[in-house]
Amino acid sequence: MSDTITPDLVSLDVGLGADKASVIRSLAARVVAQGRATDADALFADAWAREEKDETGLPGGIAIPHAKSAAVTVPSLAFARLAPGVDFGAPDGPADLVFLIAAPEGAAEAHLAVLSKLARSLMQDDFTSGLRAAKTNDDVVAIVRAAIGEGDASATPAPAAAAADSAAAPASAASASVDADHAVDGRPARIVAVTSCATGIAHTFMAADALTAAGAASGIDLAVEPQGSSGYQALPQGVIDGADAVIFATDVDVRDLHRFAGKPVVRSGVKRGIEQPKELIAEAVAAAKNPGATRVSGTAAESSAAASTESVSWGARIQRILLTGVSYMIPFVAGGGLLIALGFLFFGDDYEATGEATSVVVQYSLWDLPPGGLGLYLGSVFFTIGVTSMGFLVSALAGYIAFAIADRPGIAPGFVAGAVAVLMNAGFIGGIVGGLLAGVTAWWISTWRVPRWLRGLMPVVIIPLLASIVASGLMILFLGRPIATLMEWLTVWLNDLAGTSGIVVVGVVLGLMMCFDLGGPVNKVAYAFAVAGLSAGSPENPTPWLIMAAVMAAGMVPPLAMALASTVLARDLFPPIERENGKAAWLLGAAFISEGAIPFAAADPLRVIPASLVGGAVTGGLSMALAVESLAPHGGVFVFFAISPFWGFLVAIAAGTVVTALLVVALKRWVGRKELEQAEAPFEAVPA
Repeated sequence: MSDTITPDLVSLDVGLGADKASVIRSLAARVVAQGRATDADALFADAWAREEKDETGLPGGIAIPHAKSAAVTVPSLAFARLAPGVDFGAPDGPADLVFLIAAPEGAAEAHLAVLSKLARSLMQDDFTSGLRAAKTNDDVVAIVRAAIGEGDASATPAPAAAAADSAAAPASAASASVDADHAVDGRPARIVAVTSCATGIAHTFMAADALTAAGAASGIDLAVEPQGSSGYQALPQGVIDGADAVIFATDVDVRDLHRFAGKPVVRSGVKRGIEQPKELIAEAVAAAKNPGATRVSGTAAESSAAASTESVSWGARIQRILLTGVSYMIPFVAGGGLLIALGFLFFGDDYEATGEATSVVVQYSLWDLPPGGLGLYLGSVFFTIGVTSMGFLVSALAGYIAFAIADRPGIAPGFVAGAVAVLMNAGFIGGIVGGLLAGVTAWWISTWRVPRWLRGLMPVVIIPLLASIVASGLMILFLGRPIATLMEWLTVWLNDLAGTSGIVVVGVVLGLMMCFDLGGPVNKVAYAFAVAGLSAGSPENPTPWLIMAAVMAAGMVPPLAMALASTVLARDLFPPIERENGKAAWLLGAAFISEGAIPFAAADPLRVIPASLVGGAVTGGLSMALAVESLAPHGGVFVFFAISPFWGFLVAIAAGTVVTALLVVALKRWVGRKELEQAEAPFEAVPA
């Protein structure tokens, strides 16, 4: 295996630029200059993309920008000791020790393990002190090689070696006396933790070592499972079963989550595991003592046991269940809806072509074009794929509602119940009802006590079979027709309103719903209602397109209004963090991501929500009054080709945005100003 670091990759007491981008770019160029990567720009782009996800500055003047990149041919460490230091986002100031960790995109486990050892070494004071005291490039290389196991271990202390072997082992309570705050039932608390980051190279192992050290200092039994790119060694199930609580310091999903089912859990990003391990441990011990603490869900049976211990209201549970279904449904809708819109783009004014799309796709090809030419053929392809994708809308909604209740055994009966709802013309309301029935039934069956020989068949055969029979049977025999009648009545009512002033009222109501909870259940109900009817739109029945346009336009208002208010109209009324959020909200709002306004609403709901409601109502009503139609279910201004008239869409959005922004500024300026000043005081006290 090639040396990971060489003297030519080391820079001592230099300035590589005034900001971290310049430093990363310079180190990437050095890696390429040594023939260890092929493209400095590509390596920089990959490292910078990782940096933008989460800054890599760490306490103690350390920074570890890192990336897996297709441009890297040899796993490499480029090191710089900066003078002066550069801000990499660490809470205690600039970094003077910077490692660029560059790994090939498909790096072997052995290489990744070497890079992981470096990350662990950075948690050791004698290692970083040695780097700061090094006189030459060769000194740095010797220190680093010893730490990562490539050099002579006797040349310099390699504290990371011991850490690498002990991360998964419990921190012994004998290493420190335990106080009452870290005791459970009169003994040292037993905590298990999982750490993982997006690349699985650096932060994963640094968090593991920080938690291990903090556990030993606190006198508790703590075992950590770092889930890195080089694989991971699972904690013994007996250790997990005996734990009082779990810490997940992760930026990605925990692997084999079911192992921890039912345990009180504290969750955070991996970086907090590095910077605040003592606080995480204290929170985990507190969770172990709290019967109402959040717990880890797992398989269907385990989830039900865990859920019974959570002090969560039924309203909150139903909200979580519905939002899970909608969140999994949206990719089908967004992709399918945009494909349908692209189909119309190729069809032009020939709306009749939609009726022939399927036969065109089946009977013709690129080498045998239909009489309408290439435009008709491509339009038919896009339209057919889009309609097929949209056909999964109700089934996906029902399937993942059931999944949220009963885990994987609920998916199949949920999808079947959703398909039956479509068969019965019960629409998305039928899908919601069918999903709830399937999920509850699957969960109930999973609680049955069955012989040991039958348990293996339960999740894959018995539960899906019986739950499908019960849920779909109830839909066919009793519920499908009444729900279908309700949907038919609603459709007729909306069609009767089209072309009258009453349609404006519908727009106002939909606008209010979209802005009521900014991505919450009321917002999602309005959105699901709009997209469920989108495929039924036509030149003869444009009502679904009108509804879709009003919903999308109103949903864009809150983030755009908060961006306008915080970055343009009244910057002084918003603390620095909200002004930063406001910059991002411009793009989020333009792309129809209502959640961009959530940071503002969470900080000041009594001003932001009412102002958003007024603006949303204005936009929804104006969109209907201007007869704006949208053939796309998502995308905001970026799907301009699917919106007509686009100028009307922009006018409606602009009106609602300005109204909301002015209202929120007025409320902040003249309503409860004293409380606002008190809230801003801590921010103003921080020096720029």
